[in-house]
Amino acid sequence: MKKYIFLIFLVCLFGVVYVFRYQLYEIYAQFSKENEQEIILEEENTFSRKENFLFVQYKNHLQPKSKEDLYSIYYTILDAGVNTFHFYCPKEYKTCIQDVKDLANDQTTLSHINNFVHPFNGFKHIETEYDNYGKVTLRIQHTYTKKQQTLLLNKKEEIEKEIWKNSMTTQEKIQAAHNYIINHTEYDKDRSDSKILNYQSDTAYGALIQNHALCGGYTDSMILFLEDLGLENYKISSENHVWNAVKLENKWYHLDLTWDDPITTDGEDILEYNFFLITTEELKEIEDEEHIFRTDIYQEMI
Repeated sequence: MKKYIFLIFLVCLFGVVYVFRYQLYEIYAQFSKENEQEIILEEENTFSRKENFLFVQYKNHLQPKSKEDLYSIYYTILDAGVNTFHFYCPKEYKTCIQDVKDLANDQTTLSHINNFVHPFNGFKHIETEYDNYGKVTLRIQHTYTKKQQTLLLNKKEEIEKEIWKNSMTTQEKIQAAHNYIINHTEYDKDRSDSKILNYQSDTAYGALIQNHALCGGYTDSMILFLEDLGLENYKISSENHVWNAVKLENKWYHLDLTWDDPITTDGEDILEYNFFLITTEELKEIEDEEHIFRTDIYQEMI
């Protein structure tokens, strides 16, 4: 008799759980969210910068309170180099999920945020998942494979031993890296779309290993050297172009290796310095449409 009573009790219990499963899940999710809101990013790789910029800042606690906080949280997660991470929208931030949806569908803003992290931690593809209970999950596919990172770091060290001397100033070392990349890289006007040859021209792998690059390849390559010099830097992108920004002696400068490696009609290799460590005022004087950038994002360059 007791067995039947216990069995009936279990059936009733399962029935109640089933009928109220959504309400119970909401209670559980809310409880989990409230205990996870102050989630801290503890896993970071060696390429994490942990730097603060005017547009995005490194966050110790990943609890958004505004759309600007969301930008910084995305930046912080990308900066860490993780593949998957989640955070929670607090109840007080009423439009949080909608703002997450908007950002997830705004590839332009995501690309700008991506410019502030080390290229090895940058994304090739980023996917945002969210539910009605405020949980947000980022899944990140990185641009560079582990094998490519190793090859590039070894190549970079080899180049630095060749071109840098202890007696050089920081600016001289920047110039030496600038010259090496340009002298050993051909602008990839023909091969960038070749799937058969597998050229990766928009990455540092294309520039330093395959010796063919587009603007992204020139820019990422330069970053590898700027990082070893301990200089704050990031990528600036306009509608159709990308180049380097670097802080030297407390002042920010533009550095564009692509435009210092012009394509000539007769095929002659030329190395120029028109875009070597120039100010924004000097950049404006050149008056080309390719370098029109958003000052609300790249605020250090104003």
